[in-house]
Amino acid sequence: MALIGLVRVSTDKQNVDRQHDALDDICVKVFEEKISGKLAVDERPGLSAALDYLREGDMLTVQEVDRLGRDTLTGLTTLAELFKRGIAVKVLEGIGAGEHTESNLLLELALVLAAERRRDIVKKTNDGLVAARARGRVGGRRPVMTEALVVQAVALRGQGFSIKQIQPHLRITEGKNKGKHPSTGAISQALRQHDEEVECA
Repeated sequence: MALIGLVRVSTDKQNVDRQHDALDDICVKVFEEKISGKLAVDERPGLSAALDYLREGDMLTVQEVDRLGRDTLTGLTTLAELFKRGIAVKVLEGIGAGEHTESNLLLELALVLAAERRRDIVKKTNDGLVAARARGRVGGRRPVMTEALVVQAVALRGQGFSIKQIQPHLRITEGKNKGKHPSTGAISQALRQHDEEVECA
């Protein structure tokens, strides 16, 4: 039995390193796609290529079950299609972690919770923006990572830079920390928020 990995993000701007770190060392081959998880199996090139490569007894492996589908319905439909073809699925992390040969409540719960988490992120972000605008502000406390710095960080990450390598290239332009480099924590948080917003868009 061989483990065949699948890495998925929705856009070219999103980082795939975390998924590759989880899959590369244990899978004989890892397929990657940067496309919406809302699409059907046959419309997803990375997933389709992985399915063509899989042989009897092999197992499709993902870091988390929502890499198979962005929302509950799509995820369940994708899993049903895989199991119908006799393809087992291995999930490394999260509520659905384990090896699966058929749909079950654990997988369904994992997909539901992932969808709820995305909806909650979008709602909280929108509620915060509405409240801030009502007070005449674009947001809450002025962030260290301004939009310009986030754009720069995303671009550097896209060139393969790590967070530590990105830090020296960024410089705060206003406020009490003007002239200093933002912390790696602030950069990481800003990039994570950017990715979540892109994923939920």
